Amino acid sequence: MATLLLNPIAFSIGSLPVHWYGLILGLGALAGLLLAIREGKRFGIEPEFFMDLLLLGVPSAIIGARIYFVAFKWDDYKDHLVDVFKIWNGGIAIYGALIGAIICAIIYFHYKGYNFWQIADICAPGLLTGQMIGRWGNFVNQEAYGGPVSEIFLRDKLHLPNFIVDQMNVQGVYHHPTFLYESLWSFVGILILFILRRQRFLRSAELFLSYFIWYSIGRFFIEAVRTDSLAFIGPNWLASLINGLWQPMVWLGFEQGELDPMYGNVRISQLLAILIVIVAVTMIIVRRTTGRAEVRYLDPIYSTKAGADHVPDTVVQEHTAEEETTPAPSVSDHETVDAEDKKE
Repeated sequence: MATLLLNPIAFSIGSLPVHWYGLILGLGALAGLLLAIREGKRFGIEPEFFMDLLLLGVPSAIIGARIYFVAFKWDDYKDHLVDVFKIWNGGIAIYGALIGAIICAIIYFHYKGYNFWQIADICAPGLLTGQMIGRWGNFVNQEAYGGPVSEIFLRDKLHLPNFIVDQMNVQGVYHHPTFLYESLWSFVGILILFILRRQRFLRSAELFLSYFIWYSIGRFFIEAVRTDSLAFIGPNWLASLINGLWQPMVWLGFEQGELDPMYGNVRISQLLAILIVIVAVTMIIVRRTTGRAEVRYLDPIYSTKAGADHVPDTVVQEHTAEEETTPAPSVSDHETVDAEDKKE
């Protein structure tokens, strides 16, 4: 049976091929930008700020993603250095992209005089949106798939359309569409972030950290299904711990993707996902208990380098309406609010 494969080249401009992979990543970045711009308007932040961030952040993310991947695959590249630059063939790591983007953001936000956490919170849904769309680039390239499965599993159990099932037929063997699993996980995460950012209890930094927690949980379970994981040879107790945490997937009928024991027994992305969840949860708890989380997500955002403090009209109108309809709180009221904040 012939395998229907998508052409990874969308079109050519003269002798220059334009790959679907790059177009899809660009679409993901654009969608994330639009979400950030829309949310930024609620806080009086000009769209140009996020456009400049994208222009600086995308190259930084690509460089970080490629460096991360090549570093763990150095033996494959050391004799073919020109291949390091062929990112259209795939081979970029999302965690490396995040590292590169965050370093760029820290520098850029400091230069603009904005608090890192407040702007990072605004960008969180956009980041997850970019990842959701970007995974379809792996689909076109027929990469980052999982272990072997039957065609019946894809068609009758997952009820996938023909174009996905056919693309998951790699050299006559059907595979788990892990790109789709992660894309759907990201979609659910976006909805959760949308709900969270409208809650008054949410403090600065917590939406961005929630993004990391949600993505890392999904990545931990999906990563072991893949057959192309970056890995290293670690202690047996660590490998056993990770396999034990992955046990719920076995109960759901999944099997781990093939991983050469000579190459490694610990998948780097799984280990990193665990560490990120631990660090993110710890940061939320510590910030709350030490009083460093006083700023709420819905509070106005100011630039320390702006000529004058600027509060968006929507925020001003909301505060004015509250002042007209609500009597001024007494000292005892303030004490009650402070006590409730400490409990939170």
